[in-house]
Amino acid sequence: MKFENTGIEEFKADINRLDDVMQQHGLVRAGQWDYERVTYDKKFELREGVFYLRIQGYSVEGDVDTFKAVIQLMTPLLGKHYYPHGVEYGEGETFPASLVNQCKKIIEDIKNEISKFAV
Repeated sequence: MKFENTGIEEFKADINRLDDVMQQHGLVRAGQWDYERVTYDKKFELREGVFYLRIQGYSVEGDVDTFKAVIQLMTPLLGKHYYPHGVEYGEGETFPASLVNQCKKIIEDIKNEISKFAV
């Protein structure tokens, strides 16, 4: 599921500040990066399954590994994990309404914080 028109995809931000904001909201980058891309995930374990809120981005300036990069954020996603295949985001997936609302709130909170320092 894509969270369209959140406004977050309009932001470019310093990776270090972005890491801090995402961490404060439970989204972890960990090993989910390469030299040009980042992925922040928040895991939700519910009765209905395991879900991930995912916010991705790519470097428009600098390299991720040097911690001197400006990241262009992309449309946030919500996916359901299926072992051993991975995360599915398709239209055929069903997501609990409470989870969707919780993710919208998290995205809005992140957007508000990032807007203070985004370029």
